[in-house]
Amino acid sequence: MMKNYKAILFDMDGTLLPMDMKEFTNGYFILLAKKLAPFSIPTDVLVSTIWKGTELMARNDGSKRNDTVFWEFFDKEVPGHDIVKLRACCDEFYGKEFKEAKSFTKDNPLAKEAVSLARKKAPIVALATNPLFPMDGQKTRMEWVGLKPEDFDLVTSYETDSYCKPNPEYFISVCERLNVDPADCLMIGNDENEDMYACTKAGIDGYLITDTMIPSKEHAWNGPKGSFRDMMEYLNNLN
Repeated sequence: MMKNYKAILFDMDGTLLPMDMKEFTNGYFILLAKKLAPFSIPTDVLVSTIWKGTELMARNDGSKRNDTVFWEFFDKEVPGHDIVKLRACCDEFYGKEFKEAKSFTKDNPLAKEAVSLARKKAPIVALATNPLFPMDGQKTRMEWVGLKPEDFDLVTSYETDSYCKPNPEYFISVCERLNVDPADCLMIGNDENEDMYACTKAGIDGYLITDTMIPSKEHAWNGPKGSFRDMMEYLNNLN
């Protein structure tokens, strides 16, 4: 008998929003570098600093919000700039120019239908996307597949979270905010390590999307998996 879940969690990049992560990241960085050109930060320094700041967020121990970790590092690594103005410029980017990065992703006409189906199968549906982007960046990427924040009970972002995948504490934090037991949750994602391994370490069941799967040699997934359409059939068969 299929399980009855209280919450269904979706990953974003590579799951609801199909993409090649390398192609998307390269294209997105070009757009961001163009936006920040007035600050005269060399492109190689900018890209390196963003990557290092992202890595620090990924290792966040919960003592600070992810955005605080990132911008404190950025300010230290690239001194001599008005960090308040620089951050404001970045915030504006994610609500405007970032929209152009859609060209580095693929369409998913089934995304909205899948979220609606999940809503029929569980009282709670959340967007458990790695909180490395500001909320405006999350909203923009949702728009590309016909979704909006109101479609979810929770959307994680770097302003609201203090952990990241693959830290199981990220998923535990999500469950606490949703007021659900991890054992009553299902996580749907495309990354064997960041989604499947991490969620099961937190006590959450997983379903791996294989269309744009990110494999892991150390944590190969042996649980339920299939294409996005297969996943929808899996959801349809839930109690």
